Amino acid sequence: MEFAVIKTGGKQYKVAKGDSIKIEKLSGASKAGDKVVFDQVLLVDNGKDTSIGTPYIKGATVEGTVEAAGRLPKIMVMHYKQKSRYFKKNGHRQPYLKVKITAIK
Repeated sequence: MEFAVIKTGGKQYKVAKGDSIKIEKLSGASKAGDKVVFDQVLLVDNGKDTSIGTPYIKGATVEGTVEAAGRLPKIMVMHYKQKSRYFKKNGHRQPYLKVKITAIK
C-alpha cells in the first residue's frame, strides 16, 4: 500500500490515496472542488521502496481535492487571577478544509 507523510499547517499527516483528512485552512483553496497540491513531502513508501527526505523529498507531490470547508467546534479560553477578581473568557473557532487525497507522485 502506497502512503506518504506530508507537512501542512505546522502538522504532519500520514496519507494514502483515497484518504480524507481535515487540515488547517489554506489561503488559496477555500471551496469544494478546488485542487490542492502538497509539495512538502517528508516520506513516501510505495510498498517496495521507502524514500525519506532531508527534510523534504525533491520532486515529490501529493494531490488532493477539497471536499468541504468549515469551522471546528468552539473552544473556550479562560484567564483567571485569584484574589483580584480578574476573569476573562474568550471563544475561538478554527477554520479547516476537508481534503480527499487523489494522487501521490
